[in-house]
Amino acid sequence: MQEKDIEIFDETVSDAEEALETSADDTETAEDVTENGEDEENRESGIEETESEDADGAEDKGPKTWAEKKAAKKAAKQDKKEEALKEQIDQLEDRVKRQMAEFENFRKRTEREKQAMFETGAKSVIEKILPVVDNFERGLATVGEDQAEDPFVDGMNRIYKQLLTELDNMGVKPIEAVGCEFNPDLHNAVMQVDSEEYESGVIVQELQKGYTYHDSVVRHSMVSVAG
Repeated sequence: MQEKDIEIFDETVSDAEEALETSADDTETAEDVTENGEDEENRESGIEETESEDADGAEDKGPKTWAEKKAAKKAAKQDKKEEALKEQIDQLEDRVKRQMAEFENFRKRTEREKQAMFETGAKSVIEKILPVVDNFERGLATVGEDQAEDPFVDGMNRIYKQLLTELDNMGVKPIEAVGCEFNPDLHNAVMQVDSEEYESGVIVQELQKGYTYHDSVVRHSMVSVAG
C-alpha cells in the first residue's frame, strides 16, 4: 500500500515539474515575441528617423552642392584659361628663341661673308701691287755700288722699303724659298737643276718672290729645284 502511494506521489511530482517547465517555456516565448516586436518597432522608427535626417540633410546640403559645383566649374574654367595662356606664352618664347638663334646665325654668316669679301678684295689689291714691288726690286738690283749714294736711288730705295713695311702691316709676308724644301702649296717649280750645294728636292733659286696674306697664298714663288 505504501509502495503504491509512493509511485502515485512520484508521478504527481513529475507532472508538476513538467507543468512548471512548460510554463517557463511559454513565458520565455512570450518575452521573445515582445522583444522582437519592440526591436522591429525600434528599427522602423530608426529607419524613419534616418530617412527624416537624410531628407533634412539633403534639404540643407542642396544649396551648398550647387555652390560647390559652380565654384568647381569656375575654377576649371580659370585653370583652362591659365593653361591656354601658359601654352601661348610658351609658343611665343619658343618663337622668340628661334628668331634669336636665326638672327645669331645670320649675324655670324654675315660676318664670315663680310670677312671673306674683305680678304678677296684685299688679295685682289695686293696682287696688283706685287708687280710694282717686283719692278722696284729689278730696278734696284741694277744699281751699282758707286750709285748707292745717289739721291734718286736713295729715294727709290726708301719708297720700296716703305711699301714693304705697309704690306707687312697688312699681313702680307714673303714666302721663304732658297734653301727650303720644295712645298707645292707655297712654291711653283719651273725647272729642275743639278746642284752640288743642295740636296734633291731643295730650292736652289728663286725666280719670282711669292707672298702670303694671313697665311693664305696670294702668289706662289717661282723657283728652280735641285734634281
